[in-house]
Amino acid sequence: MHIHEGPRSSLDLTHVLYDDSSYFSLALALVTLSPILLMASYAALAVQTREFLIIVMWAGQFAEELLNWIIKRAIKEERPIQSIGNGYGFPSSHSQYMGYFASFLMCHLYFRHRFSSTGYQAVDVLWRMTVYAALLAWCGLVAYSRYYLGYHNAYQIYWGLGIGVATGAPLYLVAQAIPTWFPNSPLGWLKTMFLNHPIIVWLQIRDGWAVWSDGGREGEWKRWREEWEKQEQQLSLKKTR
Repeated sequence: MHIHEGPRSSLDLTHVLYDDSSYFSLALALVTLSPILLMASYAALAVQTREFLIIVMWAGQFAEELLNWIIKRAIKEERPIQSIGNGYGFPSSHSQYMGYFASFLMCHLYFRHRFSSTGYQAVDVLWRMTVYAALLAWCGLVAYSRYYLGYHNAYQIYWGLGIGVATGAPLYLVAQAIPTWFPNSPLGWLKTMFLNHPIIVWLQIRDGWAVWSDGGREGEWKRWREEWEKQEQQLSLKKTR
């Protein structure tokens, strides 16, 4: 088999340079790679749940990458250290990626999703605040890792975050919030037509959050628990015979 001997280039998606004498630098290098996990998560959730919201969010993430690619080639601003990273630096794609993800998901958690209650309001509020803080911390750490590792300057990172937020939050409002609040609006009709299309019905795509505030998770768990207990009872009866 012939081995290609032409020019070689690193795959910047998974290739990160860091200071190997610093554990902090290593930690940030791992953090800067963490957004890659989101694409696999989107794919798994889309296939498993068939949720309209997850599919829209996933499609928006791809559109975000395309938008970043277009802006970079339109502005053509170099990275602060040109020997680190491939391509242009404005805006930071990692920051834009996480800005979109965090803003879309936080809008969903704030406006629609409700976690199962523990029975204690203070604990419920604390849990919700913890989730918000974790999302913001992850987004902030990824953005900071791009600055610390020398891939982008602060200006490129702020713009990346801003563009991500400016697209993530409006997409959620257009795709989920407004159609749910105003089902008779044009957006509501469009969403209803989409979900009622024969192909979409055949694919069993649903909008769980339009019906249940938790997307139907608790109801599904209760149905599973009932079946599980029935099986346990049947096994117990077989053992006693």
